[in-house]
Amino acid sequence: MRLIFRLFLLALLALAAVLLANTLRLPNHQLGAVPAAPAVALAPDSALAHLAGALRIGTVSRTNYAETDSLPFDQLAAYLRRTFPLVHQRLKRQTVNHYGLLYEWAGTDPALKPLLLLAHQDVVPVLPGTEAQWTRPPFAGQQAGGYLYGRGALDDKLNLVGQLEAVEALLRAGYQPRRTVLLAFGHDEETQGRRGAAALAALIQLTHPQLEMVLDEGGLVKSDGVAGLAQPVALVGVSEKGYLSLELSATGPGGHSSMPPALTSVGRVAAAVARLEAQPFPARLDGGVSGLLAYLAPAVPFGKRLVFANQWLFGGLIKNSLAATPSGNAALRTTTAPTIMRGGDKDNVLPDRAVATVNFRLLPGDSVGAVVCRVREIISDPQIQVQTLGEGRDASPVSGTDNAAFQTLQRTIRSVFPAALVAPYVVVGATDARAYAHLCPQATYRFTPVLMDQAAIESLHGTNERLRPAAYQQLIRFYAALIRNAG
Repeated sequence: MRLIFRLFLLALLALAAVLLANTLRLPNHQLGAVPAAPAVALAPDSALAHLAGALRIGTVSRTNYAETDSLPFDQLAAYLRRTFPLVHQRLKRQTVNHYGLLYEWAGTDPALKPLLLLAHQDVVPVLPGTEAQWTRPPFAGQQAGGYLYGRGALDDKLNLVGQLEAVEALLRAGYQPRRTVLLAFGHDEETQGRRGAAALAALIQLTHPQLEMVLDEGGLVKSDGVAGLAQPVALVGVSEKGYLSLELSATGPGGHSSMPPALTSVGRVAAAVARLEAQPFPARLDGGVSGLLAYLAPAVPFGKRLVFANQWLFGGLIKNSLAATPSGNAALRTTTAPTIMRGGDKDNVLPDRAVATVNFRLLPGDSVGAVVCRVREIISDPQIQVQTLGEGRDASPVSGTDNAAFQTLQRTIRSVFPAALVAPYVVVGATDARAYAHLCPQATYRFTPVLMDQAAIESLHGTNERLRPAAYQQLIRFYAALIRNAG
């Protein structure tokens, strides 16, 4: 017994030594002190007024493209020409499908691959019946209580107008980039981007088949921290999850509801959906969370750092902790979300067919084919038909954090947000960036340079979407600094 106890004690000491060594060896990915980004010569009130004017133009995308009112997109294009005269005098401007906009600011060194900045013109509709809940009308571009309100204030006219504001200011100051700068503004990002981003990417590929960096919306600077941290965290999307919707359907005998069979078509489909929700896809740290924790580890208390540095042992603990919230759970796995149920149109008649739509957001490493196979296995009912809706897509390529492009981006972020930690993560939604990833698979990033707390984040696509004027000034300064640094 004494020998066994000694062996056990030695094993514990060895384990403690391994855990401690891994923790002490954990590299610090954060940069040291970075010089502050230069101020941008512009009138803050005028810049905010330019954004407010764009918010007043209701460029709303509809799921059915034929229902989209195209007039506001023409109005926005005309507004941009009036508001940014130097951009339209000195940059080459092209259009695709009439509304997609591409600007090219030629650099002095044609050997350098271009920098591509993305944004989109369209916004989501305001949910009918919620208009009165807005502090200021959603398409009025008005200020109240220290915020500018309006649909598009965060998604995504702040990036579109802010990029043009930065370029206009640089042109006014006589700046000429060494590296060519491209600005691409799609007009249907909120409805898959087929006419905008996809067509713009094809146009860019004709003359610039390789890019130095692509930057789109996606991440942000979260002011109230991540993983329990109090300091701001700049979340840079290095990939975005894939997308797949499946239709589950079953047929059965219809008839009067007074004599139902043991299992109706509605019951069969409902049971299939219940099985999918009861057996979620496995949680994985290697789909993006591992890199996020590695970048945050130096700033957390020692005990938590020990856990982050030894994911081989504490992986289960980390997964359980993150899975407790919807956002954390989405970062860990391919998610399963039933979104539509249909069957029958009269309360006393059994429908002969019932249908459910289930949406999946695929973590990097999970393929569309593998998800469909797993769904069939979980349902395990030959009477359920499983059909793909539209075109499913895998997650986008995971861009690197050990290249010059990421270092430039990280340095620029720190020059504007000196207190922020910078960390890579996987964007759970979809952006236009996926259409351009093949032009720059190792350096396609998703980041909006705005400091926001959780309450502001929740206004995206919601009621009272709003932006602080000071945050907008930082955004313009960031884009001007990035253009300089990338050159």
